[in-house]
Amino acid sequence: MTYESVLVSACLLGVSCRYDGSHAWCHEVFDELWRSHFIPVCPEQLGGLGTPRPPAVLDGGGGADVLEGKARILTAEGEDVTPAFVKGAVEVLRLARLAKAKKAILKDRSPSCGCRSIHRREGLGSGVGVTAAL
Repeated sequence: MTYESVLVSACLLGVSCRYDGSHAWCHEVFDELWRSHFIPVCPEQLGGLGTPRPPAVLDGGGGADVLEGKARILTAEGEDVTPAFVKGAVEVLRLARLAKAKKAILKDRSPSCGCRSIHRREGLGSGVGVTAAL
């Protein structure tokens, strides 16, 4: 039997890697993965950010805009953490290629992993995060 490789936001599997040190365990995601080789990833940690860390939001656009240098990611204190988010996205892409992953299950609302909605400076809005865009 051949199993597909799937990248998964580690927080969805119960890893305490979210900005506040918590996780976002999702039973449905775990059930979905039983016939897969899954690779837990946390782009923020792969980019060098610690846990816990200050919450961050997209400023000036979405994930694709960050990758093009047209937007940035700022903490609540105004610190620019864009380089860490971009580095983390690149590392996740590298893992996806190594594992030949054809699918990813990512945590929505994250400025990194969000795939439908993301936290922006103005509040929650539609769009994708940096890793999702890459």
